[in-house]
Amino acid sequence: MKYSALLVLTVCICLPQRADTAEIHVPAATAYLDPDHNAAHVSADKGITRWAGPETNVTWFGQLQTTGTVNASVVLHLQPETTSRLKLSVGEQSRNVTVRGHATDVTTVDFGTFQINKSGYHSFKLQSLNTSGQNNGRVMELVLVGTALENAHFNMKPRRNAASVHLAYPVPPDTKVSAFYCEMTGLEDPLWSYYMACGWHRGYFGMQVNNPTERRIIFSVWDSGNEGIDRNKVADEDRVILVDKGDDVFSGSFGNEGTGGHSHLKFQWKTGEKQRFLVTADPVDENHTVFAGYYFRPDKKQWMLISSWKAPKEGRRLRGLYSFSENFIGRNGHVVRKALYGNQWIRDAAGKWSEITTAKFSHDVTGKADRRDRFMGVENGQFFLSHGGFIDGYTEFGAPFDRPSTNQSPASMKLPPLPK
Repeated sequence: MKYSALLVLTVCICLPQRADTAEIHVPAATAYLDPDHNAAHVSADKGITRWAGPETNVTWFGQLQTTGTVNASVVLHLQPETTSRLKLSVGEQSRNVTVRGHATDVTTVDFGTFQINKSGYHSFKLQSLNTSGQNNGRVMELVLVGTALENAHFNMKPRRNAASVHLAYPVPPDTKVSAFYCEMTGLEDPLWSYYMACGWHRGYFGMQVNNPTERRIIFSVWDSGNEGIDRNKVADEDRVILVDKGDDVFSGSFGNEGTGGHSHLKFQWKTGEKQRFLVTADPVDENHTVFAGYYFRPDKKQWMLISSWKAPKEGRRLRGLYSFSENFIGRNGHVVRKALYGNQWIRDAAGKWSEITTAKFSHDVTGKADRRDRFMGVENGQFFLSHGGFIDGYTEFGAPFDRPSTNQSPASMKLPPLPK
């Protein structure tokens, strides 16, 4: 049995009814590394390995519902006859301990008791006081015992991504949507964020932070069929086919989340600057629809085609309209991601534009119990989505919100060619 499974079992056994004896074992694999997310290796089996020197901290986050005390210990592997100087901080309180490894190679470092004076999220930050390059020990778990742990909540799973969050836009069932327009503003820009403006039943369109020097505009369309992983297994008659793409746009395939056609433009979109997206659907026969994604280049002040794809087993318009925000790599799932989504409009097959001013909130399975720091609301006349940051409170799944009308119809804008 893997070590992570043993930790989860221990949690189930060690949470008694009496608050004064509550005990929680928090796996090391749920902690975060700062400021360098890649400075050590984090895994469910081995905990945190290759952690050396004082440059990077290891931090757990938990939601404590009551005040009281917490005794904190860290279980780690340290080579016999070696020492490690460590510091644990809970809020403004901290304790320093020097620990020596022994023959069993497993050491429990007791940092003593900390006072919890308010409910809410708390961080447990483990720091090294060793010299640069010195191995700090292999961290296995954080062990907490005390009166402040009654009904406490920690994410016990090694998936460290913030919950993905969504806006669902209700559309009258008989509406044949030929175009979907949405404006979006990224307010925070941590690495590995994907802010998606225009989603529908066959694809998604938005912007991504890939690394410190690269950002992308991404437009993707799913194949037909049920293959979720390997596009090589998708029959030709089920594959979407590239029709056209814009200048400097890369196109290819994707898998592992369904399969389909992928395209992206490397473009340094700016945080805090409104971005404009438009998706169109043009049925070319009873079994095929061409879906196209257009992005308004703020530097050139004009629309450009990202790509268009001919989708088989379709022949209909846009359905299931939505937006979302995703933390696609979990190494920094503890930081806040937030974006505004506004001025949504749809165009029907007759060419009439209608404004969307209602949306419902939803989240992925991570947001159900593991990560509760996920929100939707209305801000500055626009919907917002926020996730991560271990912020107190949350938004109920399915909660509806209304934003004020803008009356700024795309009909008055100079748009790309629209389906007839």
